[in-house]
Amino acid sequence: MNDTEFNLIDEPWIRVIDKNCDIIEVSLKDAIINAHEYKALKGELPTQDVAVMRLILAVIHTVISRYDANGTNDELDNNKKAAVKRWKSWWDNGRFPEKAISEYLDKWHERFWLFHPERPFFQVGGLTKGTKNETKKLNGEISESKNKKRFFNAYSHDLKNIISYSQAARWLLYLNGYDDVSLKGDKENKEKAGGKLPSAKRGWLGQLGLIYVVGNNLFETLMMNLVMICDNVVQNEQKPIWENDFITDAERTVKIVPTNLAELYTVQFRRVLLERNEQGVCGYLVLAGDFFENDAAYKEPMTLWKKQDEKTKEVLPRKHDPSKQMWREFSSLYTENDNNKRAGIIIWYNIISEFFDRQLWTNVVSLVYDEKQATSLPVKNVFSDSLTMHSSLISELGANWRSIIEDEIKKCEKLAGYTVYLVKDLYVASGGSNSSKDKHYNEITNTAKEQLYYRLDMPFREWLRNIEPDCEKQNILNDWQKTAKRIALRYAEELVSEQPETAIIGHTIEGKIYSSPKALNDFRGKVKKLYEGV
Repeated sequence: MNDTEFNLIDEPWIRVIDKNCDIIEVSLKDAIINAHEYKALKGELPTQDVAVMRLILAVIHTVISRYDANGTNDELDNNKKAAVKRWKSWWDNGRFPEKAISEYLDKWHERFWLFHPERPFFQVGGLTKGTKNETKKLNGEISESKNKKRFFNAYSHDLKNIISYSQAARWLLYLNGYDDVSLKGDKENKEKAGGKLPSAKRGWLGQLGLIYVVGNNLFETLMMNLVMICDNVVQNEQKPIWENDFITDAERTVKIVPTNLAELYTVQFRRVLLERNEQGVCGYLVLAGDFFENDAAYKEPMTLWKKQDEKTKEVLPRKHDPSKQMWREFSSLYTENDNNKRAGIIIWYNIISEFFDRQLWTNVVSLVYDEKQATSLPVKNVFSDSLTMHSSLISELGANWRSIIEDEIKKCEKLAGYTVYLVKDLYVASGGSNSSKDKHYNEITNTAKEQLYYRLDMPFREWLRNIEPDCEKQNILNDWQKTAKRIALRYAEELVSEQPETAIIGHTIEGKIYSSPKALNDFRGKVKKLYEGV
């Protein structure tokens, strides 16, 4: 083994989908220069793709701030119109300027070695302190801890303990962004800090309700997420981590939220050093690294925000609810009000949408931790979803439509509530308890609610996708309301048909009659009133 090995600029390690829909590995330079030839990033997990995309964006942010679309060195100044104009000129080319990208990456080539005696990429050279883990804790596909084992794995036996350099590069970025809080503080560092270190925080990405925009190919996706004006600040001065002269090994250090996105996207939330043998990467050392004391880091464009406390007015990242379809969070995603701040990505897209007439395709990604097992097997679920609609719906011109869409989502919530009451009445009519403490009652009502949303899901997405800026509102609205009404009534009839014959006669409890005909009639009456006139 060589001390200096595997340069991420030249070696293939980023997984993408090519034009033939095959998944291949390409180098960092290839992924950028030929981004227009690839459909999308396609790593092992959608959360990993976000971590890799942010690294690529850090490179592009730095280059676009220093080079024009022709590849000529031209420093961008602090001017919003100039920033948008620079972005537009790159966009119009349909591909990234090869000369500029190559010139920049060649200049910093020495900082991209995955293994290097002094400056290994995204690591701390010579790190000797920290928690020592095997590779199976690094690999997010299996992510075993010392306290709990997985019985069904994508890898088995020795394959869990060795991964390739290309895999290690991807999971290194993932670890930095999503690592859990199970790290123990170093004894020597504790003593230097007076016996106590700040609590370890999860990686920054694990704290966010991640959101980004998707284009027709990787070039468009990267460009659409290249936020040139973030939190009203022009991204003209960029400082990614590889341009730093010194990499610290300090543990759990408070960091001021960077004002430039290249730096924000490359903050070392973990101090890491990969270990390897002749077969590949076999383990790593890790310490908790930088963290933001104030989570209201509005420079972060890839997350939702929500007011947490009316008294303090504290606004923190808003994570996605994995139990909800994305369209049910429409208001949080696309509407700004006193309790909700739109993601910087959406605000930026609203600026650049004047340059094209197309559908807005938004993706959300979230990693759900198991709060009850924070030190054993913390990752409970990886959640991702997408939503497509015309880009005009997030503009000022689309404000009226946004209000209509939000009203229809609220009506869907009412339908779900009516369904819960229907199932409750049917359960009692069939001989069940009317107590909310009945576990079976809670199970069947939750299942019925989920099933209704499942049936509404694809029709609602299709309705949203077909809304055009100049379409006749009442006709489009009536079409959806008829569809929602029909779905709800058909599902109610199915639920009634599944009940035993005894439910027709039903039961009387405390003077109230519970029977399937009565329950169905009550449900129909509520739905008819909800969609009055349809």
